[in-house]
Amino acid sequence: MFRLRNSALALLLAGYCLAQSSSQYVTPEIRRVGSKLACLCGACKNTVATCQMLECHYSLPARQTIAKLQKEGAPDNRIIDGFVQREGKKALAEPPNEGFGIMAIAAPVLAVAAGLGLILWFLRRYRKPGVVPAMTDEEVRQYQDQIDKEFSKLD
Repeated sequence: MFRLRNSALALLLAGYCLAQSSSQYVTPEIRRVGSKLACLCGACKNTVATCQMLECHYSLPARQTIAKLQKEGAPDNRIIDGFVQREGKKALAEPPNEGFGIMAIAAPVLAVAAGLGLILWFLRRYRKPGVVPAMTDEEVRQYQDQIDKEFSKLD
């Protein structure tokens, strides 16, 4: 009798735990589309597919919408375009590779290139000058003679 009562209690607790979890699991198809859409709840920086907040006011309805549209046979790009039409480009998890979105990708590369260019300019400008080649004895005698002539004019 004791064993039957414990089994019933464990079954009841399992039922309560199941009732607390989400009734709709994220399928691979929903995850595929949801990974391209940003969760716009404002509390996280995840995608619709990876948002772990219980009862998130954005990702849960978005997943339901994705599932409904997939059951109707809508292709992935049409589902994503529908979210972009409703929410704008902020609905995308990654910025598009056009217009200002290209600057988000190119800005770090350009900043590194500009920094390296500045370092090279600084090194070339402020490096020590090269060693002056030594003069031959003939050149020294020629300059010494010229100096002697100029000093003799001063006397």
